[in-house]
Order: sequence, then C-alpha cells, then structure tokens
Amino acid sequence: MSDQNAELDAALERVVEAARAHLAAVKAAAGRIDDDDVWQAYVDLNNASFAYDEKLLDAYGEVTPWDVESIDPDEADQRFLAGEAGDSGAAGDAYPQVISVRQRRDYRVPSVSALLRVAETARRSSVPDDEEVGPVESVGEAVLELLQAGDGSLASLDVPELEPLDGLLTVTEVEEPLDLEAFDDADGSGPFAPVESDQLVGRLDEHPFLPDDEEDHAGHNHA
Repeated sequence: MSDQNAELDAALERVVEAARAHLAAVKAAAGRIDDDDVWQAYVDLNNASFAYDEKLLDAYGEVTPWDVESIDPDEADQRFLAGEAGDSGAAGDAYPQVISVRQRRDYRVPSVSALLRVAETARRSSVPDDEEVGPVESVGEAVLELLQAGDGSLASLDVPELEPLDGLLTVTEVEEPLDLEAFDDADGSGPFAPVESDQLVGRLDEHPFLPDDEEDHAGHNHA
C-alpha cells in the first residue's frame, strides 16, 4: 500500500502544479480569448485531475468531486486549431448565399385623431425642448414617426392606436446583399422585389392574437 500512497502523493502534486500553471496562464492571457497557453494548461490540469481521481478510486474506492474525462493532448491541439480556423473564417467554409429576411404586417387605424396625437407625443419626446415641433399631418407620417421614435422594428407599432392585421415573414437566399444606393429614396418596392435567382426558403404567416380566439394561429410555416 505504501507504493500506492507514494503514487497518490505524486499524482496530487501534479494536480497542484497543473493548477498553478493554469492560473499563471490565465493571468498572463489577461482575458484574451482562445489563448493557446491557457488551453494547454487547461488540458494538463484536466488530465492531472483525472489521473489523481482514478488512482484514489483504485487505492481506496474514493472519488473526488471533479467530474472530468481524460483529454487526448493531440486531439486537443487539433480541436483548438480548428476553433481558431473557424473564428477567422476557414477557406471554403463561408456560405455562398446571402440570407434575406423580409417582413410585412398590416394595420387598421380605429381612430385617426388618436394615432396623430400619440405620434405627435412621440415626436415631441425626441427633440430638444427649445426646438419647434411641427404637427403630424397624415396616418403614414404618424406610423413613420412611431418607428423613428422607437427602435425601428415593428414592435414600435404595438400601440392601442393601431390594430394589427395579418402579416408574413419570408426567408430567402439571394446572391447579392442589398445595395441601398441602387434605389431612390422614394422607391419603396424595389428593394423588396424578388429576382429570378432568389430562392425562397420558407415563410411564416402571422395572424393577430385576440383574447377571444379559442386557439393561437400565429406563426404558420409555409416552407
């Protein structure tokens, strides 16, 4: 049993040394992501902990609280290098298509005057107090004002003054990304118009959820 004790002591000392080396590597990396020295020290600490746990189990039938599995150092190197290549964009790994997500949702306006008032309030909150705020004069202008005052998403239009109707979302593979300079500011349909090479992946139909509905029909997939 003395030989086993000596082996246990040596295995524990390797754990302590590996833990110190790991801490030193972490400090030296100073938060740097995917540091090679930190990774190597981690593998050494993992394997030293695994070896000690195995020897403790063989000698006394006891285990440590460390739930680790042995890591092959050669495989660990390959895994680390593969991760670095993935981060920098390995040759041939880039997806050849551009993914285009397009969304439409329609709204009914129960009260024009109420919508104009809430849009004017949003406009006043977005300009300095010493600047004059002009009136919001149309429904379309009011909706645009709400979008500009919010985060620019359709969530900005989740207000009682707008009643949501059906909408849809499409995911399409396109060959080229959107070029805003190719369309006039007044062109509202050109940037959304599909071309022959576009490939529709699928669409989600959006139905407004009403409390009286027996079931929620939102999010039907027509892929």
